[in-house]
Amino acid sequence: MAPAPARRGVAGWAADLAMGARFAVTGGREGWARTLLTALGVGLGVTLLLLATSVPEIISARDSRSHARTPTVSLSNARGPETLLISQVHTTFHEEDIQGVRLYPEGDRATAPPGVERLPATGEMVVSPALGRLLDSAEGERLAERLPYRVTGTIDGLGLLGPHELFFYAGVDRATAVDDDYFRADGWEAGPGSAEEFPPELVLLIVIGCVVLLMPIVIFIATAVRFGGERRDRRLAALRLVGADGAMTRRIAAGEALCGALLGLAVGGALFALARQLADRVEVWGYSAFPSDVTPAGPLAALVLLAVPACAVVVTMVALRGVAIEPLGVVRQSRPRRRRLWWRLLLPVLGLGLLLPLIGGYSGTGGTETAQVTAGAVLVLIGTTALLPWAVESVVERFRGGPLPWQLATRRLQLGSGPAARAVSGITVAVAGAIAVQMLFASVEAENTKVTGQDTTRAQFVSGIELRNGLGMERVIDAFRDTEGVDRAVGLVESLVTPVRPDGRPAEPGQEQWLTYGACDSLRELARLPDCRDGQVYLVAPASDDDPAATPRPGDRLDLRADATRPAKDTRHLWTVPRTAQRAESRIDPLGSEFTGVLVTPGALELSRLDGAYLRTMLTLDPAVDDAMERARNTEARFDERMNGWATSDTKENEQFTDVRRGLFIGATATLLLIGASMIVSMLEQLRERRRLLAVLVAFGTPRATLAWSVLWQTAVPVVIGLAISVAGGLTLGTVLLRMVGSPVAVDWTSLAFMAGTGAGVIALVTLVSMGPLWRMMRPDGLRSE
Repeated sequence: MAPAPARRGVAGWAADLAMGARFAVTGGREGWARTLLTALGVGLGVTLLLLATSVPEIISARDSRSHARTPTVSLSNARGPETLLISQVHTTFHEEDIQGVRLYPEGDRATAPPGVERLPATGEMVVSPALGRLLDSAEGERLAERLPYRVTGTIDGLGLLGPHELFFYAGVDRATAVDDDYFRADGWEAGPGSAEEFPPELVLLIVIGCVVLLMPIVIFIATAVRFGGERRDRRLAALRLVGADGAMTRRIAAGEALCGALLGLAVGGALFALARQLADRVEVWGYSAFPSDVTPAGPLAALVLLAVPACAVVVTMVALRGVAIEPLGVVRQSRPRRRRLWWRLLLPVLGLGLLLPLIGGYSGTGGTETAQVTAGAVLVLIGTTALLPWAVESVVERFRGGPLPWQLATRRLQLGSGPAARAVSGITVAVAGAIAVQMLFASVEAENTKVTGQDTTRAQFVSGIELRNGLGMERVIDAFRDTEGVDRAVGLVESLVTPVRPDGRPAEPGQEQWLTYGACDSLRELARLPDCRDGQVYLVAPASDDDPAATPRPGDRLDLRADATRPAKDTRHLWTVPRTAQRAESRIDPLGSEFTGVLVTPGALELSRLDGAYLRTMLTLDPAVDDAMERARNTEARFDERMNGWATSDTKENEQFTDVRRGLFIGATATLLLIGASMIVSMLEQLRERRRLLAVLVAFGTPRATLAWSVLWQTAVPVVIGLAISVAGGLTLGTVLLRMVGSPVAVDWTSLAFMAGTGAGVIALVTLVSMGPLWRMMRPDGLRSE
């Protein structure tokens, strides 16, 4: 038969691609199954890529709304028709952050914040929908005790960071708003806010995290467009038999892949639209977004829409370059040519070549540096994945003998290990990247996490209340002690006092001293007082300070006023340290601080003489009592609506680092779900390719359990090899990244084993899920062929 006339140029390419697309949709049930699997695989990847391209818009919209509801501090601090008195409130309920603003409009033209129709009147409160639902629930009854306002409205999306944010505005009266905690505002901010600068190590963590999270998606898309490779080769051999040349058959194959990729774009767009509409119903790691925020950035979305079809064509053409398609068959059906190693090693070498010059000199500020780090990390991870097919091929060719399931599995891998290697390539690159990120993450976490020194065994909750308007110390402490779930309450009144010179003038600013008032049992939390009795006074110097003059001495006079810039006219504001005052050794308190100053028992000084006294109460809670922490917070709110209390903690994290970590966890969760879904699709595609072979083996008497074990072994071998490669690649990349930020190289082997085990667990779970379809494919009707 004469060969078909050659078609050249763009028209020839278009005609051949169109013919391949027709084969994809007119190939009967087998053709449609192959195309739909490709479309589903590509669609899953496209969905996550579109979500990733929406992240900049989500962050931008969130920052804009945050900036818009920020009060504008009055520069003149003069009362006017548009001014408001504002105090910001923060509390915690069941580890959920609740923020609010208390306000009092001073004029009749004061504007309401974004998302609020009118300013709440005294005793009223407008809440976010999520907070409203919480307050209406049975769980929120205890929170309602802490917010003694009547709910009169709801804040719409313009005034919230996200649909699940817990936020409120509460109206107060004039008498409450004159407190020092309030400030005068002219209105609310307008326009974009300023971007927050990140330190270099956090910039690097963000860049590498994005690379690691997106790489498995790209690799899976490249894998999905190669579904049905073996059957496709036999179809291409038939095309060669009717006169098509090699180049034409490759273009037709690319057209089939292109059709699946285009359908995948449609599937991905539909899934993205569904996910976008459900965005306000989902909260991941404390973050949520409105559907309107989930909008792909134009250039990034265009890049995805163009790159995915291009990837389908390029991957198919590259995959067929090493395949000789002849009229009577393809080379792949005989012993394949050995894979080359040199170019697979060249990729990570080039990546390390880009990263090594940045060791010790990475600043995280330049776009060139960011591009260099991104390119280097991508090359290292791609190189790690590219090594997997070569390693699997090199290892399995040495397998001989063994049980029957093992022989079936190894023989299958020896005949064609490509599909099995590609199926676990996503896990390989994910684990390699996760190891590198974890090494960098551990270093950044150490630098952005501070040890507070707080002793959580001596106090679990600390309340801070200003004693004003006749509020008594004992009244507050008794209320805490009567609160269910509070085992012990230690109350100390703190006040800053100023030494007075012999001529009656106050000491220079910066020489103020702390005076702490309390019972002996409470004072022992600050110093060692073996013989404490009521009426005694103790002078405490820091343990590291040998100069006793650093603290007041017996006979010194102290000004008890909060503002002692001028000599006191009333002797009531002056107090003389008794000659009987004793020296005491300081002790680290439950909050991790070392006290320095004067300790006074009730019998030595009247509490009413202290100006600006501040009651600090440290609580020990009973873990057996439900909601003990929330009950304590409610008791505090009865005496101070500012709710300044906090739970003690061993460590404290930088807020920027906390946001980055939360973002990485969100991305990792989405990527892991994609990897699991994509592997299920890949496994189904492989089983569909072997359906007839499996049915034949069962028909000849092969036990189904033997075939099931063979499938497990076919998955296990590439997994073990892939995890070994990913560990080596991840350690190498992580070491270079740590050197870039000047951190010592340290490996958390427990975390490394956990990540490798997670990768293996995902694959094992996917393989077990595939047992159901495998059992159905081994039925006799699998012998049917079209």
